[in-house]
Amino acid sequence: MAKDGDSFVKTGTVRVRYSDTDKMGIVYNANYLVWFEIARTEYCRDLGKTYREWEDQGYFLPVTESYCKYLFPANYDDLVSLYSRAPVEHIKPHSILFEYRVMVGSRMLAEGWTKHAFINAEGKIWRKNNQFQLWLIEEAGRYAVSE
Repeated sequence: MAKDGDSFVKTGTVRVRYSDTDKMGIVYNANYLVWFEIARTEYCRDLGKTYREWEDQGYFLPVTESYCKYLFPANYDDLVSLYSRAPVEHIKPHSILFEYRVMVGSRMLAEGWTKHAFINAEGKIWRKNNQFQLWLIEEAGRYAVSE
C-alpha cells in the first residue's frame, strides 16, 4: 500500500456509484463515513491483522466519535482514493484515533477522523494491560519512521 508524505497509507479506491449520489449528483455526505470504514479496515489489514482477527482475540473497537470536513464534492463515476493512518500519539490503552483522507487525483475531497474505544467481549473498556494497544503502537510506528 502506498504512503504519502504524511504517513497516510493509501488503502484502496472506490468508484462512485449512481446510488451513492443525491439529487444534485454529488456523493451523499454519510457515504464518506462508509469510506472511512473501508479505509480503516484495509489499513488494519495492512498492519497484519484483520478486524475479524482482533475480535477473535477479544478486542472490539466501537466508534465513539467521528468528524468529517468536506472540502470538495465527489461525483458519479469518480475514482476516489482512500487514505488512513493511526498516529502513535493517539493510541491509548482505552482508545484509538484513526485519521482519513478522501481524494480524487491530487485533490483532497474530505478529511476526518474516527475515535474508537477498546472494549472486551463483555463490553468493558480496556484500562491497562492492553497488549493489543502495544502491538498497534509498534505496527503503526513503522509508517511514522519509514518515510
